[in-house]
Amino acid sequence: MLVGPALLSAGLTVWQWLAGRRFPLHQRTANRGFTPGLTLLKPLKGADAHTAACLRSWLAQDYPGDLQVLFGVADPADPVCELVKRLLAEFPGRNARLVLCPERRGVNAKVAKLVQLQPLAAHDLLVVSDADVLAPPDLLTQLVIPFGAQPDGSARSAHPPTGGAPSTCGPTSPVGLVNCLYRLAGAASAAHRCEAVAVNADFWSQVLQARMLKPQDFALGAVMAVRREALEQIGGFAAFADHLADDYELGHRVARAGWRVELCPVVVDCYDPPRSWGQVWAHQLRWARTIRVCQPGPYFLSLLANGTLWPLLWLATGVAAGNTRAALGGGLTPPVLLAVALLAMRLLVALDLQRRLTGSSARWREGWLVPVKDLLQVGVWAGAFAGRRIEWRGERYRLRRDGRLQRA
Repeated sequence: MLVGPALLSAGLTVWQWLAGRRFPLHQRTANRGFTPGLTLLKPLKGADAHTAACLRSWLAQDYPGDLQVLFGVADPADPVCELVKRLLAEFPGRNARLVLCPERRGVNAKVAKLVQLQPLAAHDLLVVSDADVLAPPDLLTQLVIPFGAQPDGSARSAHPPTGGAPSTCGPTSPVGLVNCLYRLAGAASAAHRCEAVAVNADFWSQVLQARMLKPQDFALGAVMAVRREALEQIGGFAAFADHLADDYELGHRVARAGWRVELCPVVVDCYDPPRSWGQVWAHQLRWARTIRVCQPGPYFLSLLANGTLWPLLWLATGVAAGNTRAALGGGLTPPVLLAVALLAMRLLVALDLQRRLTGSSARWREGWLVPVKDLLQVGVWAGAFAGRRIEWRGERYRLRRDGRLQRA
């Protein structure tokens, strides 16, 4: 009975591994002089041990084109303000400034800042990035390349297309948004490293799986570059100021308006504060409920891809139904051997995908985190369908069916 789900999960695991192997991860492309003006929008709130290094990495970008940097804060008493001021003094030649964004235009505080920063943008390409993102020096140079190339590889003007975007998105549609993959860095506690498995082994390769089925119609929020014309066509940031998944909404609406969403192979680092097991659970549950609201069908079926759950259940039933003494004494039955092989394959795939994304060698002594993460994900999956309430930035909200937030 469980052989079908076990083999299906194994097949999806192999597909996930192949999707990760095929993508040109970390590869750089020669930028043939396409360096349009960029405006970087950085909504900020609070600061931790990594904030200074993360923000500095953007001011130190090796980008030959015009770059405008706008840091947005809601409260002038926020400790991040002093940090930004010190960084601005460190880079006096950079066109950057701190902008006070006191108006709460919508429930999503991050998007509320973006709404107020948008009119101040001086360029037609806007880059949005979270505060905890550390970028390699050549990120912006690589990020703009898709905007400057036709689908056939020929050069494209730096200006948005005239006459409006097409009504349907396809391989010949103009690029409206470019985003990039990210890895969770600096995980110290066991709980935080377990969450890192979810990001560094599974999330990025599952994104690539989805792209193999259809053109990307969502965005990853760590770094997003969007054409001003595409943004204005969908109503600007204000159009989703009440949504929790602002990155998903931005990418989805841009794609629905007929623009193409591209994925840059450069990877950035995200530094989250250390989390306990309870905090990891709450964070994963919020994420899961958000995905479930955005894509209910695919998220419901995602349980079938759990490479630990189904082989483990098959193994348990195989041992219980067969000769337990033989199973434990060396006379292992073929189903038991196959279930063990599938579990081992899941572990190897996860470690290899994590190595490919992070660039570090597989840490075998932490292999136990892979099945722990998978089994924890079963509870998170069930919890995603058990309610709509979430906790975010110390406040309680209820997720509406359309993805908007409502204060609880």
